Amino acid sequence: MNTTSSPTLHSTSPLAGERALVLGGGGSAGNAWLIGVIAGLFEAGLDVTEADLIIGTSAGSTAAAQIASASSTELLAAIVDAAPQPPRPAKSDGEGVRVGPVVDHLKRTGAIIADAEGAADMRRRMGADALETAAASDGSEQGRWRATVAARLPSQHWPDRTMFITAVDARTGEPVVFDRYSGVDLVDAIAASCSGPGSPAYGIGDNRYIDGGYRRNENADLAAGYKRVLVLSPFGGRTRHPLGWGMQLVAQVDELLAGGSRVEMVFPDSSSSDAFGDNMMNPSARPPAAQAGFHQGRSLAKRLTEFWS
Repeated sequence: MNTTSSPTLHSTSPLAGERALVLGGGGSAGNAWLIGVIAGLFEAGLDVTEADLIIGTSAGSTAAAQIASASSTELLAAIVDAAPQPPRPAKSDGEGVRVGPVVDHLKRTGAIIADAEGAADMRRRMGADALETAAASDGSEQGRWRATVAARLPSQHWPDRTMFITAVDARTGEPVVFDRYSGVDLVDAIAASCSGPGSPAYGIGDNRYIDGGYRRNENADLAAGYKRVLVLSPFGGRTRHPLGWGMQLVAQVDELLAGGSRVEMVFPDSSSSDAFGDNMMNPSARPPAAQAGFHQGRSLAKRLTEFWS
């Protein structure tokens, strides 16, 4: 679907709702871990997919759409039963980070972060880099990436519930939030949100977007006004940005607490971190990451049920 208008950042009002579920970015393995944790909670009697608001960023945006249209148990089984995949080669095949070695992306984006004067400047620089990558490509990448994202979704339609999918305007550096009223297809919203380091800026109509994690990795602050906020962060709340920029999860949580929300955060435990290995973009890490997340979710269910109920 084409659109020529840029979606605007949504704002929430005090007491906007009861419960919000926040799913942060974390690559291919992080997505599997998110599904595993949610499935483990469900197995133990807690269904967090019934949240009044679900916020998804990057890999978390895919997970948000997946749990909104399929059971976490089915999603977990699909990950665990999938055919083994070899470790990702230096040049990707269109299944995640799609241009060059991961280490080169980290070095390149690390230099952009180091040179930036602040978060807004960093976003503009990241957008310019992604636009440059897009200009140097033959344009076929976008279609392949959209098809990859579409294949991951049980449904390609927005769910009939409140769901925010985050991205950043590549040309202006301004954060955007897509929802079912934005006039943007769900597949396109997620493809934009997952357009990470080394990827061309993702085009929707006349606009171009990059990964929503460049706003904040979890974007939990978008749950302002919700009484209880559960944050699942595959990266464990870590940030590559200077703490003075306020990008880190702790800063987001402080904002929520100041607004009267109660917040619980779930980070990968040692078993989950071991399952990720040294490359969270590696699809071969998905089954062990999902299984570790499942066991972690089951172990957390009692405590989180008291918080969520």
